[in-house]
Amino acid sequence: SRTGFALSLLPPSVVLSPCRYRAFTFSLTFLLYTSFHLSRKPISIVKSELHKNCSALMDLSTTSSSQLPGFTDTDCSWKPFDKSNYKQLLGAMDYSFLCAYAVGMYLSGIIGERLPIRLYLSVGMLMSGLFTCLFGLGYVYNIHSLSFYIFVQVANGLVQTTGWPSVVTCIGNWFGKGRRGLIMGIWNSHTSVGNILGSLIAGYWVSSNWGLSFIVPGVIIAVMGVVCFLFLIERNWDTELLLPQEDGGSVCVPVQQLVVVKSESEPSAISFMGALRIPGVIEFSLCLLFAKLVSYTFLFWLPLYITKAAHLDAKKAGDLSTLFDVGGIVGGILAGVISDKLGKRATTCAVMLLLAAPTVSLMCRVGQRHFTQQSMLVVCGGLVNGPYALITTAVSADLGTHKSLKGNSRALSTVTAIIDGTGSVGAAIGPLLAGVLSSRGWDQVFYMLMAADFLALLVGSKCGWV
Repeated sequence: SRTGFALSLLPPSVVLSPCRYRAFTFSLTFLLYTSFHLSRKPISIVKSELHKNCSALMDLSTTSSSQLPGFTDTDCSWKPFDKSNYKQLLGAMDYSFLCAYAVGMYLSGIIGERLPIRLYLSVGMLMSGLFTCLFGLGYVYNIHSLSFYIFVQVANGLVQTTGWPSVVTCIGNWFGKGRRGLIMGIWNSHTSVGNILGSLIAGYWVSSNWGLSFIVPGVIIAVMGVVCFLFLIERNWDTELLLPQEDGGSVCVPVQQLVVVKSESEPSAISFMGALRIPGVIEFSLCLLFAKLVSYTFLFWLPLYITKAAHLDAKKAGDLSTLFDVGGIVGGILAGVISDKLGKRATTCAVMLLLAAPTVSLMCRVGQRHFTQQSMLVVCGGLVNGPYALITTAVSADLGTHKSLKGNSRALSTVTAIIDGTGSVGAAIGPLLAGVLSSRGWDQVFYMLMAADFLALLVGSKCGWV
């Protein structure tokens, strides 16, 4: 029997009806996570500005390098990235963010299952905005301490872990398994949209005032945190509330003055070990480790590679790199549609991973000679990000509602965090290795990416690719 009434913890600005709120939640969570990726992208755009040749700058301006605050007389680089091992230092900053993100993700899902997602996500977005702005303020206040920038990256990596488990849980609560691949494929394009917007915003200021390349995205994600607090409803209350119904059993009524009905037999949140025992969680987690290694290496290093290979300035390189994310949008949606039709998400991932490795090789060979062949960036982006998008969305949601859970819906956030947390280990390793290997030649970086694609395919074969 049902007992125990409690007032629902609803946002203060809810005016929509439950039947309309599904579409609104889709759009809102899309924009929320777009702002997360928008705030992550500036570092890859600014890298070429933190270390650049003075001669190139002096060709554009008669200003003496000594008159540029924060830059050295020898090469116009921003201290401490004026050293010969600047690639390793830039890689260390990526690693600081991504390592903290990977560690924090395992805890974030467990915490998110036990706290109101709306409050948890809102606080995380506000804190992420703060630390993103702090990185930009390093330019404003002429800060040249490597420890300052690493601290900001670590702190930002930790607070950004509030995002992914929260939004996936919300979207999983509002949408069932029917056409989940297509719906989440479209929804997951927020990562690429965020990368594109982040590239364009950061590129606008990168040459004149790179501090604003961080401050503006930081303000945006903080504002979206306030929007999240005011409007987000984390689950479909139709199924959990006593709603006043009109004749005919209609449930399309305003969500106002509602009462939560809590069941005495409500299942408890799943444990970390319990989530690991769900069939497929470990296999897909390891597969995502290698797939995300490839995706995040492109995310953090592609603009700098374009700058060096095509001899473009930071803004043009950033604009051109957005084509990779355009391909990611197409690849994510295509992977979702195909997996829905076939009913085999793992097989879809396998085919795309199999095609991704030779495409990366071709991009390495052709890109350095003819980078105007922009179609290569689009195709490579689709094949690299397609499996990554499918595993982190539809596959995670499927496993989080696996039949072995016997209807327990309080596992989705933990499962999502385990899969994405393991993937984030690869995301931390990839950019770090890229910083080391690029000093020996960019071809070494591409060999690493091809090996990672094959390893993802190999690990995935352990679950049968069905």
